[in-house]
Amino acid sequence: MVEIEIDGKKVEVPEGSMVMHAADKAGTYIPHFCYHKKLSIAANCRMCLVDVEKAPKPMPACATPVTQGMIVRTQSTKAVEAQKSVMEFLLINHPLDCPICDQGGECQLQDLAVGYGGSASRYHEEKRVVFHKDVGPLISMEEMSRCIHCTRCVRFGQEIAGVMELGMANRGEHAEIETFVGDTVDSELSGNMIDICPVGALTSKPFRYSARTWELSRRKSVSPHDSTGANLIVQVKNNQVMRVVPLENEAVNECWIADRDRFSYEALNTEQRLTKPMLKQGGQWKEVDWATALEYVANGLNQIKAEHGAGAIGALVSPQSTVEELYLAGQLVRGLGSDNIDYRLRHTEFAQTEGAHWLGTSIASLSDLQAALVVGSNLRKDHPLFAQRIRQAARRGAAVAAITSVANLRDEHAWAMPVAVRSLGEAGEWLALLANVAASVAQSQGVAAPVEGEATAEGQAIAQLLLSGERKAILLGNMAAHHPNASSLLALSQWIGRQTGATVGYLTEAGNTVGAQLVGALPARGGQNAGQMLAGGLKAVLLLNCEPGYDTSAPLQASDMVITLSPFKANMDISDVLLPIAPFTETSGTFVNAEGRAQSFHAVVRPLGETRPAWKVLRVLGDMLGVVQPPYESSQEVLGQALGGLGASSQVDRSRLSNQTGAGIQLRSEAVALAPVNIYQLDGIVRRAPSLQETADARQGAST
Repeated sequence: MVEIEIDGKKVEVPEGSMVMHAADKAGTYIPHFCYHKKLSIAANCRMCLVDVEKAPKPMPACATPVTQGMIVRTQSTKAVEAQKSVMEFLLINHPLDCPICDQGGECQLQDLAVGYGGSASRYHEEKRVVFHKDVGPLISMEEMSRCIHCTRCVRFGQEIAGVMELGMANRGEHAEIETFVGDTVDSELSGNMIDICPVGALTSKPFRYSARTWELSRRKSVSPHDSTGANLIVQVKNNQVMRVVPLENEAVNECWIADRDRFSYEALNTEQRLTKPMLKQGGQWKEVDWATALEYVANGLNQIKAEHGAGAIGALVSPQSTVEELYLAGQLVRGLGSDNIDYRLRHTEFAQTEGAHWLGTSIASLSDLQAALVVGSNLRKDHPLFAQRIRQAARRGAAVAAITSVANLRDEHAWAMPVAVRSLGEAGEWLALLANVAASVAQSQGVAAPVEGEATAEGQAIAQLLLSGERKAILLGNMAAHHPNASSLLALSQWIGRQTGATVGYLTEAGNTVGAQLVGALPARGGQNAGQMLAGGLKAVLLLNCEPGYDTSAPLQASDMVITLSPFKANMDISDVLLPIAPFTETSGTFVNAEGRAQSFHAVVRPLGETRPAWKVLRVLGDMLGVVQPPYESSQEVLGQALGGLGASSQVDRSRLSNQTGAGIQLRSEAVALAPVNIYQLDGIVRRAPSLQETADARQGAST
């Protein structure tokens, strides 16, 4: 540790820290533009010049290493005059358009100009003009004359997103931030460039000219789209979601969110929203009141139960639904005497599990891995924020290996990170490839291999990667979970993990996949699984946030009665009744992310039209059908019953989480048709977000 003095205050920081880090620790603010705690140091804006004793000139705080006994003054005449001079240079070419700038009210340059800018400019020459650029449907670069060349966006692309999509061309006052040969910005994390831009050069295209920042109220929420459980700040005006930005949480999403977390809110304001209950009568859809719709559902279910038995009724539930909704859906189905409920909509194997499958480690630990093996995952598109953490580990020297399909992840660009070893094969060959790794591990350890396999060069390379270092993980992706031999993949991964000391876990697909398992949204012995229900095993099916054909591995075969609970006008070709339920922004609830962290949230806006929270709809249906249940008055009461004693942000007891399997390893050679789900087709909300559907990823039809 090194002790220095900043403005008369002593502070200790690790050797190698910069003055800026020491100032942060001491609680001293130093003005800056190019410095960002998550990015490399560029030291090109010079706004953080400070007075260092015995230094001949002001020094940049972000790039000046601390030394023992250093004395720094941030408010001295020398420091302030230097900072004012820098501000004067920054404003020479900056347009005076704060009143019409979307960044107005939350602009670092605007704020610092008040303290360090002059009341008038000494320059009378014409300001430079930079031609606008079209970089896609998400980011607006219409006003690049505002750019101050801090290069935050460039460094973000290289270091965090892993794809250098922006760069700086020319020099001096002719310098411009631009894409290469007119390309668009297509990274799945690109929206974070908007947040880190300190001026109004990069702004949100969907939000552009919609509202002023001071008109917006800010409310916390949690993303339902993937298993990170990214923390969000939802900004609202006139009971409408206007913008979504990240809420910093180092343990979960740091200060980043994926583009689908940021821009999916557009779907909540479209004409595709279902705002009143609807019944299909004579082939025509008609709006009805809630009492009529619920009575229709209750009578229909009672009739089918009387004629065909409770086993003819079931529910296909989406893991994007909350813990409370999934729990009450299970209580409803089981209260009727059926055990047909399943959240595994895209799975093709339905083995019994010993506990809730989860990540096997903490999310934060992914950033510190020394070795990782990723099996059956389109990591960058399926889990953008997990991929970002593993990318940071790789930048620090971690070795990453992958067993995946040739078509999906052929080159480095698909990963946006260096991959030390890629064992490529179609989905039907993954088990054999993993057996080769196991054979190599067994050979190195002098033990018997669990199954017959060949110690190939690739298998040996992956084995050595997993046998070296201390912090390592085997991560099974969405396609590994959907695989028809998923339990064998898990059993073989567990054997390799035990021999190498690596943790084994699932990246998990959706915002509440772990929560769905914890509340028993699965058929117990004797109940029908999702595959059987989709194949026509039911007379009456309840679809909770589920759209067969989009969210499932197969379309739904004909049933006598189909009840859809959705925020959107979905399943209109197969449904008999549509019940409008609230999306995550209009209801309270809880999601359990991949690491088993339960995160509760409240509604940020009132339900649209006659929309109702799904947990209330399910509770009322249960009452009408005679299901014995407590008279729940709030989602927190339901949560207490479902998971018991968890707070708003609590870690689920690890004893309830398990990736262990008693399944044997069966090496089957068969053709397996598995393809990654497009990043912008994962759930009903992102599918209906106009800007996301205009991106390159959405247009390609499948993630690359």
